[in-house]
Amino acid sequence: MIRGVRGAITVNEDNEAEIVVATEQLIRQMILENELSADQVASIFISVTDDITAVFPAKAVRLIEGWKYVPVMCMKEIPVPNSLRKCIRVMMHVNTNKVQEEISHVYLEGAEVLRPDLNTSKQL
Repeated sequence: MIRGVRGAITVNEDNEAEIVVATEQLIRQMILENELSADQVASIFISVTDDITAVFPAKAVRLIEGWKYVPVMCMKEIPVPNSLRKCIRVMMHVNTNKVQEEISHVYLEGAEVLRPDLNTSKQL
């Protein structure tokens, strides 16, 4: 069964180092909390708000050993007025036998406000 694992994090500045570090932190937390291996991941979609342009956040996935061949795509979020700024969102499509309620969705930093009803992160 393929399930979606959601996550998001915010950054303070639009610079390559901060974006890559934050994205890597988020991805690693999603991996840890859902006990994932690269072989289970069908694909990862990463979206960013309009104010993030310094680097493709997918670069962070390539820093994780064994994740070289996981398909990753970056895209822009819809620029909804008054929405959360400087936000990186991740949707991992994973093969798992877990039911929906067992999936751990991870929202860090300022992104915790996005889905407090889904945020099961142990890093709160």
